Amino acid sequence: MVDSGLLRGLLPVLNRGGQSVPPLFSAGFVSRRPVKKWLLVATSLAMAACFAILAVVWNLLQGSPGRLAVAFLVLYGAFAACNGLNQLVAAALQGKLIPPGHRGRAMLVSTVVGSVLAIAAALLLLRPWLAEVNGFPKIFAATAFFFALAAAVPLLLDEPPDDPSDDHADPSESPAAAGQLVSDPGVAHPGVLRPSVVQRAVVQGALPREVTEPAPRGTRLWRDVLADDPALVRVSLVAACFSAVIIMFPHYQAFARDRLGTLPASLVTWVVVQNLATGVASLFAGPLSDRRGTKVVLVGLVACSALTPLAVTALSLVPSAMAARWFWLVYVPLGLNPVSLKVFTNYALELAPRQADHATYVSIVGAALAAPFVASPFVGLAVDALGFRLVFVTGALVILAGALVARGLPEPRWH
Repeated sequence: MVDSGLLRGLLPVLNRGGQSVPPLFSAGFVSRRPVKKWLLVATSLAMAACFAILAVVWNLLQGSPGRLAVAFLVLYGAFAACNGLNQLVAAALQGKLIPPGHRGRAMLVSTVVGSVLAIAAALLLLRPWLAEVNGFPKIFAATAFFFALAAAVPLLLDEPPDDPSDDHADPSESPAAAGQLVSDPGVAHPGVLRPSVVQRAVVQGALPREVTEPAPRGTRLWRDVLADDPALVRVSLVAACFSAVIIMFPHYQAFARDRLGTLPASLVTWVVVQNLATGVASLFAGPLSDRRGTKVVLVGLVACSALTPLAVTALSLVPSAMAARWFWLVYVPLGLNPVSLKVFTNYALELAPRQADHATYVSIVGAALAAPFVASPFVGLAVDALGFRLVFVTGALVILAGALVARGLPEPRWH
């Protein structure tokens, strides 16, 4: 398949755009579904279908690199959209079933289990298949199988139907509840409010606006939510800055391949290191977010993510043979990315004033992560024209700016 900076630049656009734009338009639909686990089953099966089709297409179009590249981009975009919807539904289910003070531990369990399975798959399957001339179809087919297997897990969930009244008003936002505050910031209590919700109830006469006005939808909904919640605007800005580390991700591997001469077999080591780092990071981030709140964890993760482009830049200053030998170090801070994205989701869930707003808040933060990706092709062109080093240092500065902005975020459990 053909390779270029522009093509590499399109991959993050399709990835984050697909994961963020469809959820933005589907958040209302997800919120209105009384039982959401069936959506999780459907989106998991859709992701499996994307990889199953890719396995077949890869075999059929190997002799036509241009057509294969187009088909790959189309299926990659379709998978990203299904993945984004899957994550939105999973976040809505998490907000519905798991109290805020236990979401860190849930993240820990899911991340550690996922990391162990990913490492096992890399060592047992990925290593021998990468060594084969035509191993990619096997990799794609196995991925399809695992996604189909994951589709069966939501069937085990005991999910009660949503209370229809929650679509219009949170029962806790009644005049009787307007004077109550959270007694335990780590646990969600029905009928107990954060101070910010109490203030809003007082301003509105202890009666939520949704009771007397039609619920806004589409762009009006996003505009109203952002106008009413400055903290959501701030965390969206942090997410936009953080996205720089994901935009540059395809160029890290390109740097290793083109400048350092690393072989495809190195990918196995990198996958193992990244998943080990993800698992270890979740061991600290999960319990800490349960005890201290989500904000402090978010600030730390965003700041540490700037180490990835700086590590690549540092390796560009040493001899190529040494840099290739130590390139696995780049994947240690890269392992923070999956944890960071989950913490962004958890922060959005806590920031939402009621359960019916969970999907909307998560989708808005997801859209903020995707917005900078329109510049991704230009980042690829800049890498081709100016070289890796300048682009990576600039990206690190953008990420650090996001960490500084994050320091001004409120901790939702106590505000």
